[in-house]
Amino acid sequence: MSGVNEIRSTFLDYFRKNGHEVVASSPLVPRNDPTLMFTNAGMVQFKNVFTGLETRPYSRATTSQKCVRAGGKHNDLDNVGYTARHHTFFEMLGNFSFGDYFKEQAIELAWNLLTKDFALDRNKLLVTVYHTDDEAAGFWKKIAGLSDDKIIRIATSDNFWAMGDTGPCGPCSEIFYDHGENIPGGPPGSPDEDGDRFIEIWNLVFMQYEQITKEQRVDLPRPSIDTGMGLERVAAVLQGEHDNYDIDLFRALIRASEEATGVKAEGKNRASHRIIADHLRASSFLIADGVLPSNEGRGYVLRRIMRRAMRHAQLLGAADPLMWRLVPALVREMGQAYPELVRSQALITETLKLEETRFRKTLARGLGLLADATETLGSGDRLDGETAFKLYDTYGFPLDLTQDALRQRGVSVDLDGFNAAMERQKTEARANWAGSGESATEVVWFGVKDKAGATEFLGYDTESAEGVIAALVRDGAVVDAVSEGETVGIVVNQTPFYAESGGQMGDTGTMTGQGFAVEITETQKKGDGLFVHTGRVTRGTVATGAAVEMKVDHARRTRLRSNHSATHLVHEALREVLGTHVAQKGSLVAPERLRFDFSHPKPISAEELERVEAMANEVVVQNSPVSTRLMSVDDAIAEGAMALFGEKYGDEVRVVSMGTGLHGDKAGKPYSVELCGGTHVSATGDIGLVRLVSEGAVAAGVRRIEALTGEAARRHLDEQDRRLKSVAATLKVAPGDVPARVEALLDERKKLERELSEARRKLAMGGGQGGSTDIVRDIAGVKFLGKAVSGVDPKDLKGLADEGKATVGSGIVALIGVSEDGKASAVVAVTSDLSGRFSAVDLVRVASAALGGKGGGGRPDMAQAGGPDGSKAEEAVEAVASAIAG
Repeated sequence: MSGVNEIRSTFLDYFRKNGHEVVASSPLVPRNDPTLMFTNAGMVQFKNVFTGLETRPYSRATTSQKCVRAGGKHNDLDNVGYTARHHTFFEMLGNFSFGDYFKEQAIELAWNLLTKDFALDRNKLLVTVYHTDDEAAGFWKKIAGLSDDKIIRIATSDNFWAMGDTGPCGPCSEIFYDHGENIPGGPPGSPDEDGDRFIEIWNLVFMQYEQITKEQRVDLPRPSIDTGMGLERVAAVLQGEHDNYDIDLFRALIRASEEATGVKAEGKNRASHRIIADHLRASSFLIADGVLPSNEGRGYVLRRIMRRAMRHAQLLGAADPLMWRLVPALVREMGQAYPELVRSQALITETLKLEETRFRKTLARGLGLLADATETLGSGDRLDGETAFKLYDTYGFPLDLTQDALRQRGVSVDLDGFNAAMERQKTEARANWAGSGESATEVVWFGVKDKAGATEFLGYDTESAEGVIAALVRDGAVVDAVSEGETVGIVVNQTPFYAESGGQMGDTGTMTGQGFAVEITETQKKGDGLFVHTGRVTRGTVATGAAVEMKVDHARRTRLRSNHSATHLVHEALREVLGTHVAQKGSLVAPERLRFDFSHPKPISAEELERVEAMANEVVVQNSPVSTRLMSVDDAIAEGAMALFGEKYGDEVRVVSMGTGLHGDKAGKPYSVELCGGTHVSATGDIGLVRLVSEGAVAAGVRRIEALTGEAARRHLDEQDRRLKSVAATLKVAPGDVPARVEALLDERKKLERELSEARRKLAMGGGQGGSTDIVRDIAGVKFLGKAVSGVDPKDLKGLADEGKATVGSGIVALIGVSEDGKASAVVAVTSDLSGRFSAVDLVRVASAALGGKGGGGRPDMAQAGGPDGSKAEEAVEAVASAIAG
């Protein structure tokens, strides 16, 4: 039995052959236990199965579970590298029975695997049982033939497991391996049990009771089995090693570290190489499972792990960032068993490189300042808390690094003083918080953030999770509980709900807990990283501290992801078609549609819109993976990533890439590369279809496109198709002939409109059998043709006036046109021989006044005016006649 990979596969195959379902490792961020910072045991993903809240299609399971112990009460970080068996990341092999087999078969399965398949010397194995568990002791004698001195009874909680103060619990049986007399230490339960000779390799938990109260415990109706065996520990045993860091997996990683630094893992450098190898695993797997370095929560623990390794890389003399260069070695060793490492390799590499580049600047500056501040201190002295806080707050030098750097000199840090300075800063910041209007009401969130901390967002790779309610806010005030029917803002320690930002609407869904339910209608960000879930309590009473199960509305989130990714594709297509001057000026990513505002000085032609839509859909049908990397803003922009309008970016940004270009300079290169913190599809094909539905102006130099994707786009096209078929049926032609038929009808309509207009003109000027001559009067020796007309377009009045002038030869024409809405237009024309005596402008103003209007204008021979009262049309004609008569 040689390599770690072979040991892992042998274990899983053994239990598969014995009727167990091989279940993939769950993520390192627990989805069903908000009390845990990281998954730290194989049973975490089965917690709800053991408690009866969840059922699975199998009653036996086996896993190789990724685990991290580097935060909270399970924190091994400071010991890693200096002991033989402490790790931040480790793999827990386990087999589980959910009400199927119990103690006898669990012991038999374990013993046969160890002594037959793994071929361990049975004489080197001994076990412990809980001191009252005669049943387990009897099975060990029966199955393994162990003597009483090899079955050690332990009366402490080390051999009694409990999920919590209440719930499932039961005795344990631990299997130990004896590494030999040459290693100091005694068997479990002895005064020397803390030595390294006897090493626990497997723990069998017999879940047979339920703790009802502190005093009351009852039998479970369906006892279960939960086991855990550290892969690294059993690999050391099987490979004949006592130290976990001497197994093949760690040898390969340490060898890569030696080659990269040129420093052998010997003497004082031995621990540094071990720390780098261990922390490389933890950092890479955490990043692959969606944790990114930050100053809060899980991200802060990751940053501590990364920076501890990076500090040791610096101690080894690495002149340039080292960790990212070791990722290929890790992927070679573990990528086959954990394909998420392969999928996330680019993200892991970029994140490690970025963090170490930034950290080296912080480290150099901080160590220099620390040296100046402590030059007079010696062993046993303490650095004052104010100075340590200044290093942290002003220069970004973490407290744990200050402690680590001083520990080698025997100097400690005044932690009380540090904490007092931290609290004083928070108090001053709270006092300086100011706002007016709506912003003043936001002050409540400052206190909530101060108490609860930032919300951890889990939603990049899950739509459901459990959490603990950290705060409830109703009507602008923090409350302890909220009853059915009330609306409340809920802050949870971690959430799968995306909070509205970057144009993408926040998620909706449900929160449920013991005896209550909340319908979440909105999720928003408040302050720096606080996610507020607004909703209505639909059942029971919600209280601070309650555990909740959160479920995002999957269908809505799917549509949001599709529309958000489509926005990126449309943005890039616009730049290709219209030019690189196109820049986002705003957006809305809603479930039903997307809206994209961008800079462009003129309307977009139909042909250009068709090209934009076609290019976006070319990338959709590629069905290429959508990748995410973490980079510095400067590096991302240098690589061509576009920053989105109105977004604020920190030192580290998510860079979302999708598709491969097919045209011009983009051919063969990543198609869309943008800085974006939103949620996106896994592959471009998930978008389905992009359909542009409108384009128009929203401001000077800013255009707006609206589009649909996926099912909404398909429904839109279906509706258009139905309308086309309906029109075709009405016109009695095939759908393909509709354009030609409509064009013919429009030509026919134009012809009829011309004929109708001509008929109206003739009718308007007819006035009797003699035509327009019948309405010509003689006024003081001047021929006057005055008439009120209807059904004539105002723009045609001048043409009629010209005809009137031809009719009278020498004289004046006054026409008053009345529109359908009762308003009137007036035109007065004077023949050239009379323009010296009469002004058309003066006369038309007289007409306008009679119509209730003012003014009028034109030339002396032709003028036009209007008025609101068309009922006075005849009076306006007579007013002009009176003006001519003088």
